[in-house]
Amino acid sequence: MGKDEFGHARLGGIANILAREIERRTNFETRTVVLGHVQRGGSPSAFDRMLATRYGLGAIDMVHRGEFGCMAALRGNKIVSVPLADAISKNRTVDQETIDVASGILDKLTTDKVAVGK
Repeated sequence: MGKDEFGHARLGGIANILAREIERRTNFETRTVVLGHVQRGGSPSAFDRMLATRYGLGAIDMVHRGEFGCMAALRGNKIVSVPLADAISKNRTVDQETIDVASGILDKLTTDKVAVGK
């Protein structure tokens, strides 16, 4: 692992280093996997691509404004700058309504699977 142009440790490729160390210590063949879009949830949609572009533009705008120590975030339909300290200051939770919707979908899928299997 080298350093980036700012002198920070470059962590990319850490999986290969860990795999070699695990293999050395355990004598078990160890492999790494680089996840692609399909393994993470499918190919990106047009919305995904546009959102990624908007995040990137938001980050560039933040640099131009000198807003370091911040992250680009989506609030409603706007890309906003959020200080990292604020972003990690509390745990975010999923509201009960969203949990109920997800549970309802899961129940429906499970019920449909059982009905098909009969």
